[in-house]
Amino acid sequence: MKFTLSWLKEHLETDATLDEICARLTMIGLEVEDVDDKAAFKPFVIAKVLSAEKHPQADRLKVLMVDIGSGKPVQVVCGAPNARAGLVGAFAAPGTYVPGIDVTLAVGNIRGVESHGMMCSEKELEISDSHDGIIDLPENAPVGTSFAAYAGLDDPMIEINLTPNRPDCTGVYGIARDLAASGLGTLKPRAVPSFAVEGETPTDVKIELDDIRLCPGFALRLVRGVKNGPSPKWMQQRLQAIGLRPISALVDITNYMTFDQGRPMHVFDAAKVKGNLVVRRARDGETVLALDQREYKLGPNNVVIADDNGIESIGGIMGGEHSGCDENTVDVLIESALWDPMNIAKSGRGLGIITDARYRFERGVDPEYMVPGLERTTELVLACCGGTAAKAKVEGYKGYDAKIVDFPFSEVKRLTGLDVSTEESKSILTKLGFSVSGSGERVSVGVPPWRSDVDGKADLVEEIMRIHGVDNIKPQPLASHNAVNGKILTTLQIRTRTAKRALASRGMLEAVTWSFISEDQAKLFGGGSTALKLANPIAADMSDMRPSLLPGLLSAAQRNADKGYGDVAIFEVSGTYENDRPEGQRRVAGGIRRGTATLAGAGRMWSNAAKGGGKPVDVFDAKADALAVLEACGLPMGNIQIEHGGPAWYHPGRSGTIKMGPKVVLGYFGEFHPKTLEALDVTGALAGFEVYIDAMPEPKKKATRTKPALELSPFQAVKRDFAFVVDKSVEAGAIIRAATGADRKLITGVNVFDIFEGASLGEHKKSIAIEVQIQPAERTLTDEDFEALTQKIVANVTKTTGGVLRG
Repeated sequence: MKFTLSWLKEHLETDATLDEICARLTMIGLEVEDVDDKAAFKPFVIAKVLSAEKHPQADRLKVLMVDIGSGKPVQVVCGAPNARAGLVGAFAAPGTYVPGIDVTLAVGNIRGVESHGMMCSEKELEISDSHDGIIDLPENAPVGTSFAAYAGLDDPMIEINLTPNRPDCTGVYGIARDLAASGLGTLKPRAVPSFAVEGETPTDVKIELDDIRLCPGFALRLVRGVKNGPSPKWMQQRLQAIGLRPISALVDITNYMTFDQGRPMHVFDAAKVKGNLVVRRARDGETVLALDQREYKLGPNNVVIADDNGIESIGGIMGGEHSGCDENTVDVLIESALWDPMNIAKSGRGLGIITDARYRFERGVDPEYMVPGLERTTELVLACCGGTAAKAKVEGYKGYDAKIVDFPFSEVKRLTGLDVSTEESKSILTKLGFSVSGSGERVSVGVPPWRSDVDGKADLVEEIMRIHGVDNIKPQPLASHNAVNGKILTTLQIRTRTAKRALASRGMLEAVTWSFISEDQAKLFGGGSTALKLANPIAADMSDMRPSLLPGLLSAAQRNADKGYGDVAIFEVSGTYENDRPEGQRRVAGGIRRGTATLAGAGRMWSNAAKGGGKPVDVFDAKADALAVLEACGLPMGNIQIEHGGPAWYHPGRSGTIKMGPKVVLGYFGEFHPKTLEALDVTGALAGFEVYIDAMPEPKKKATRTKPALELSPFQAVKRDFAFVVDKSVEAGAIIRAATGADRKLITGVNVFDIFEGASLGEHKKSIAIEVQIQPAERTLTDEDFEALTQKIVANVTKTTGGVLRG
């Protein structure tokens, strides 16, 4: 929300400085984002042309001698057609920055003649788009003084960050009311419009809606005989200061009312309206050409204003081009209506239209100002365009029924810790427009019509707190429990943080991707159900809640590759969605590696081959990342099982499933299926994983958090190698588990070190060689002990996998 200092002071009687006003705005919750003090216009001064001679080397240029008030005339070369002796205009000296042309002036040499400055046009000072000649001021303009002060260009502009719960401050008047309530000045009362009324407004209005809340009120007035020329200079300057382009008097007036009073208005060219106006739902397939020159296809969820020609306006959002006002408009219909905030928000988002009117109506406007707003707009139209006003017509409005909140003053202390007296609390609420009835510590508070955001006791406490001063809240240390604090975070929260640290330590960068993906991507990764479709997606390719983190990560990696960063390792720990129930939201740690972004490092083979880097990522990189997450989260790695294969989006021969027991699936990893990459338009060597953090079992509770003492065996560890011939379908993991189970006290580790296939083994056979680490704990093992253990290992593997010891 933008406004100028003079605009604010039109509604607020105050002697406060710009800095004091900005500080108070932020203190009461209207955070100041930017202040433009118009310092850029300070160097421009009023100057008078003493003489204008033809340039000796150019027919269209003139050499001016200019009096800038210093007593010494300045020579300026000028090409403006209206440059002449006696002209009074705006002068810029060398070193001045000219905003309209984005140039800092220097002493120039134009066709052999030096120019020590510039006489400026309105475009060069961003006053208007006119650049046909230099600024021509009245002869009595004070030469040598500030042009900005003379022309009103020194009016500072303030921009505040308006939160969605403050519809009352979408107009300058509402901001002034808040400042006055805080004690910074006095709010000036709204002047009551006064003008003569002749005749009736011939156009009737009918509200034909099944839900009256969609349009609770509609006011209309005809003004005959207007002349739609330029708006007054003061209005143009204010609109330009906040970034709006003046168009015509009628349009500028509606824009001015929007920002001055927070009341959007609309005007129809009465000659283009056929028959009466009807407020109704749009019919399926109806279209309208709006004022932004775009055609919109409407439906029953959109409320429109129509006549016998069809739709003339999208209610509360944007008018139609057909009935818009132009320089030929003679009779104008002024509309002031009320619209349902929720419907406006949904319609605006569905149609993709963002306007100042939508911004205010979807937050809620003051219903009691519907008719006074029409009166004030009429007054401005008569003052700026002339004409004769007819009697207004008001349909549907039943009056404002104030919301009553039962408010105990003790809530202020309970919720904020502030000691605010009952008298001060009442005073603050009264100044803000609330009505307070009753006595004692509990009163009834009536909510004013412009504060639709106030709903309960906590909202009233917030009002008292921000006006009393948030800076009055004294910092207080937390009370000591005189004991060791227990665990604050949940297991899921701890594991989420631990997983992020573990992946970051493996050289991966954290990414944050959208929770919304396209329907095609959702179906590709096992989603796409109707229950997970968004009712109001922000974009067509963000229509579904994501069933997996991988689509977003793969797309992010490809965007990096497209910009020259092909070796990418990124991860995300966030939510995925299996259904629309709470238990259907999963907490997942996912990641991908692209190109040569392995743990050993990315780059060309010869640059870091000694470290094992330079090779494309593969399934084993993804497996290592997934297992690192599980280990960091405290899972017993000895109970983890790896099975061949994964979901359809992984390569069937280069993927795996991580399990704990036969039923608990902890995650998947692998290289991606070529069809998956093709569907996502992603290329390159890619491997990824997803680990379900919420599927991990809770750790067993321990009597103490102290780690047990480290116990090292005094006996020498021994390693024994075995090679088993098994069917090709047997997985190495099955052999590892069988060997480990032979004696879990003595066997501390089993690793695969060789896999061999050949004709000598027979058809459909392979050899898997393992290294078994044996760690005696109580005594040195004898040959008989080793022999017995060997027999148990061989028997266990044979029983489990059908393998035989290779001869």
